[in-house]
Amino acid sequence: MTRWLFAPVPKARVAAFRTLVYLFIPLDLVFFSAWIRSHGNLPGNLYQPLVVGDLLHLPTPTHLLVNAIYWALIPLSLLAATGRAHRLLGWAVFALYFEWMIIAMSYGKIDHDRYAILVALAALPTAGKARHGDRTPSEAGGFALRVTQIAVIATYFLASVAKLRYGGLEWLTGATLTRSFIRRGTVLAQWLLKIPGFTTVSQFGIVGFELFSPVVFFVRPRWRYAIVAGFYLFHLLTFSLITISFIPHQIVMAGFLPLEKVTPIEWFRRWRGRAADPEPAEPVGAA
Repeated sequence: MTRWLFAPVPKARVAAFRTLVYLFIPLDLVFFSAWIRSHGNLPGNLYQPLVVGDLLHLPTPTHLLVNAIYWALIPLSLLAATGRAHRLLGWAVFALYFEWMIIAMSYGKIDHDRYAILVALAALPTAGKARHGDRTPSEAGGFALRVTQIAVIATYFLASVAKLRYGGLEWLTGATLTRSFIRRGTVLAQWLLKIPGFTTVSQFGIVGFELFSPVVFFVRPRWRYAIVAGFYLFHLLTFSLITISFIPHQIVMAGFLPLEKVTPIEWFRRWRGRAADPEPAEPVGAA
């Protein structure tokens, strides 16, 4: 078990994953979770903190607190994406984003697409130094990616457990997707509603996909990448049907992929080197 948890990965993979995750945080704050800022203007009696927020005695959100976290997270995340001071900046980003999520989810709605990215932010400060292009194996980096992968799969598996626990078999055989398609479905969803039995078969397929998602850990890399591609396709279809986006989850799902093979920084360095060293002039008389 220890060998599996700490299976080494190239440091370049850790560096690429770190850059990807930290660059996403400002995008998330500005585009995907900007609605959270409005919680700073709500009456304090509407704040019902999650259990962890209650245990930590976190303060009731105010306009000042919410905006301070917002404007601190953006530059700190951009700095953390460089890999410099990875522990100091990493823990700062995790603490602030953790509080950002407590503020988001303490008003009656809890989104489970944020769980894996929180685990990734907590694990990255422990991954050690990592530079793009460095193929040196790292057990600390392997552990950070492994626990993130576990969180990704736990999101799927526990979602199916919750469906069966609270919805029972009626979740599979009832009108769950039909109701979603009618309430917020796209043109494609409305068209699929006309196919008899489509939503019921899809409900069985969703729960089966979620229950068997842990198989990704027990197959060869080629099959693992194919399964992860299937995960991405699932979310693409979900968005195309009911416009529900799992962007944070999909970002950290890249931890399953060989990111060290995507080296834009190395490509830029090679391009800059060629631009700085023009081809030598043709010798006189060569013609």
